[in-house]
Amino acid sequence: MKHIHACADTIERAVGDRTAIGRLTADFPDLTLDDGYAIQDEVARRRLARGERIIGAKLGLTSRAKQVQMSVAQPMYGRLFSEGVHPANEPFVVSSLIHPRVEPEIVFVMKDRLAGPGVTAGDVIAATKYVCCGLEIIDSRYSDFSFTAADVVADNTSEAKIVMGSVMLDPAGIDLGLIGLLLEVDGEQVATAAGAATMGHPAEAVALLANWLGSRGSAIEPGWCIYSGGLTAAVPLNVGSHITATFGHLGSVTVRGV
Repeated sequence: MKHIHACADTIERAVGDRTAIGRLTADFPDLTLDDGYAIQDEVARRRLARGERIIGAKLGLTSRAKQVQMSVAQPMYGRLFSEGVHPANEPFVVSSLIHPRVEPEIVFVMKDRLAGPGVTAGDVIAATKYVCCGLEIIDSRYSDFSFTAADVVADNTSEAKIVMGSVMLDPAGIDLGLIGLLLEVDGEQVATAAGAATMGHPAEAVALLANWLGSRGSAIEPGWCIYSGGLTAAVPLNVGSHITATFGHLGSVTVRGV
């Protein structure tokens, strides 16, 4: 397990120095997906020891657009931390990350604990306090956003910052799969999508997460926010630019780079 700690050191240095690194799998070609999660666990343990809190979880690569963009064929899971929350009305300092990109997501805020096996999308809806729109500012620590599945999992699925919209609705009265999305950069349309881009329905992605966590003896906890996965390919966040995602029913959310 020595390489688990060495890889965790490498990830933490990249974050702290804001300097891109090569793939971990270049140095450890036999690194497995399970190893990737073990590295993620080790980095999380260190962050918790420094006083951060886990406030939720994120799914990565749940849409076909994201899988094609990243050349990865399956969803990934990561943790969300208290220090990653960025207020929607405050500009974001681009230089605080290596090469930030933004993707729009549907966010679930949970009222009940959920753990597999056997969790369904219906169970997710019933256990959700409210849904809202959100932007995830991702920041892969790897050069050129180039990684394998094991690499991206070790890097906590490129977790960096989250921005949440202000409209909060009970999901029971909404077909989240049919919610439309318009993504704009500096006022120009760059992508459209619907909630169904995330595994047919975003609650299906959250159910998959609950079942996976249950298999590891863990669960989605009350109060957690769950970012259900990017609905479009991620777009770069540059100094002076603003990125806005507008959702049916759920309003809009914007991040501006400085």
